[in-house]
Amino acid sequence: MGKFSIVGLKVVLTVILAGTLFVQLIMIPMILIHDSSGNTDDRLIQGSFLSYLFLAGLIIETCVFCVWKLATRVKRGTVFDPASLGYVRPIILAFAVGSIATFALAAIFATTTQIAPGVALLVGGAGLLMVGISIIVLVLRQLLEQATMTEAQAAELRTELGGVI
Repeated sequence: MGKFSIVGLKVVLTVILAGTLFVQLIMIPMILIHDSSGNTDDRLIQGSFLSYLFLAGLIIETCVFCVWKLATRVKRGTVFDPASLGYVRPIILAFAVGSIATFALAAIFATTTQIAPGVALLVGGAGLLMVGISIIVLVLRQLLEQATMTEAQAAELRTELGGVI
């Protein structure tokens, strides 16, 4: 990756982080302060949705941090180091937790008559999408692991060749 693509990625990650922090620290408390619903079904749906938003923010923040660290390693040329694998695992786990939370939210939406069945189905589809993303990142982690082993083998061969010459 070039210098401009790394800078562009970090700008996008900064905007994403600012947005999630705004939702978590400003929007969710504002909604809770101005809540006037008295119906228990409304409170269950609203509480579930706000809890989901907060958890989604934590998941996004985790992924932003890990991608930022990986981008920094790419910039330094140290991405094919075994330590890079430690930044991929939290992304996989974050998407797995996010998919479980999304399925739970879809189940809560499905139990009420106030939410259209299509909305519950769409939320469930988003959970399935998150499972797919988690699997894709897992495959990419395995590719990074193979590339790391190949890089280590190449360095070992260069050392041996230097000793022969």
